[in-house]
Amino acid sequence: MNKTIPEAEGFLREFIPAVKDAAGIDIIIAPPFTSISSVAAKAKGTNIKIASQDVFYEEKGAFTGEVSPGMILDCGCSHVIIGHSERRQYFNENDEIINKKIKTSKKNGLGIIFCIGETLEQREAGKTFDILNREMESGLKDVDGDNMVVAYEPIWAIGTGKTATPEQAQEVHASIRKKIRVLYGNKADEIRIIYGGSVTPENVDSLMACADVDGALVGGASLKTESFARIVKFRKID
Repeated sequence: MNKTIPEAEGFLREFIPAVKDAAGIDIIIAPPFTSISSVAAKAKGTNIKIASQDVFYEEKGAFTGEVSPGMILDCGCSHVIIGHSERRQYFNENDEIINKKIKTSKKNGLGIIFCIGETLEQREAGKTFDILNREMESGLKDVDGDNMVVAYEPIWAIGTGKTATPEQAQEVHASIRKKIRVLYGNKADEIRIIYGGSVTPENVDSLMACADVDGALVGGASLKTESFARIVKFRKID
């Protein structure tokens, strides 16, 4: 919940030229609902795509305050973030609701950025893989893997300054890849798994060097042009 329309437009004016030469990188920005149309118009014709931060699972009706897949498509979105940890934590979204949102969004042709992750309590109890497997099984029930990105968000690392070490990230991402292969077979190699948890310019290079980390879901560091552009243009470490 950041940036008014003028602030978002100002950000784009700086960000677009800063990343125009980022070859081979998919860049997606997810502004608040109020800024989507304006940001999409500014990004038209560039290498930047637009996502919604959330969506509702019905296409229309008496659901005051909600926004349908068709509405965000109409605003210029190509993707939608579903199951973000903050939606789960603050708005009580469960696996069933998330599954419904994914199905309706896919029906409308939106690319899915599907978020999963464990709390610190769950990690310390040794339940990380159980939690992630459940969230994938339930959230992706009867859903094909086309145009799908899975985002691993260790909830204990979001906005805390803590970050999973590259070794921790790789261990979890490898497990997620294994589970996706169970769900989708060979299509698992086409599904990107991205890391989200206090990604910064200082740690992005080491995280992106992990074999099963295909990208980043960036939070606070995406609010400033310089830091976000540096993350987009990460340096490959052999």
